[in-house]
Amino acid sequence: MVDEDMPAAARKITEQVTAWDGVTTRSHRYGGVEFRLGRVELGHIHGEHLADLPFPKATRDELISSGRAEPHHVLPDTGWVSRRIGSDADVEDVIDLFLLNYRRVSGRRRTSPSTRSSP
Repeated sequence: MVDEDMPAAARKITEQVTAWDGVTTRSHRYGGVEFRLGRVELGHIHGEHLADLPFPKATRDELISSGRAEPHHVLPDTGWVSRRIGSDADVEDVIDLFLLNYRRVSGRRRTSPSTRSSP
């Protein structure tokens, strides 16, 4: 779902995340691009300004306490986190959060050896 009209930050995130084995995209129900590994949502981006990702609550708490993310902008008491995007460094941090979630989700999936490789 990489669109040439997509803002640069969103395009870079989408190009990176969709390069990982098994990751697909679709339109997110509240706008933006949703990234999935099989039936599991890895997270989504809203334009080039905000990323939302689901994690287990313990991981969410670590991400927030370390400053890597903040509580979800709408559902602050869940495992979801939000990460604002305002610079190139933020884009890289968002990609790192997607990678953390990709590795977490792909590690728990029963897959064939060809889909087990992670970036």
